[in-house]
Amino acid sequence: MPILSEKERLLRKIQACSFALVEANLYLDSHPTCRDGLAYFARHKAEKEKLIAQYNEKYGPLTITQNNSSKKWEWVTSPFPWERSVD
Repeated sequence: MPILSEKERLLRKIQACSFALVEANLYLDSHPTCRDGLAYFARHKAEKEKLIAQYNEKYGPLTITQNNSSKKWEWVTSPFPWERSVD
């Protein structure tokens, strides 16, 4: 198994949080007042937001809504997420 770069590890953590949020969403659809389910969702949402902020700072925005610069449109000045090499 190849050794993952920091960038790829960060992307995988974001993907894992995204998966956890989808699963929590499905659970909460049928258990909308479950405190444990709500806490689980909130925990993974906060973690994903933190990880995305780290990724954006180091590698640029993952989506157009994450462009945070008022001086330039960063989305087109760096490779798109699917064009970025995993190094």
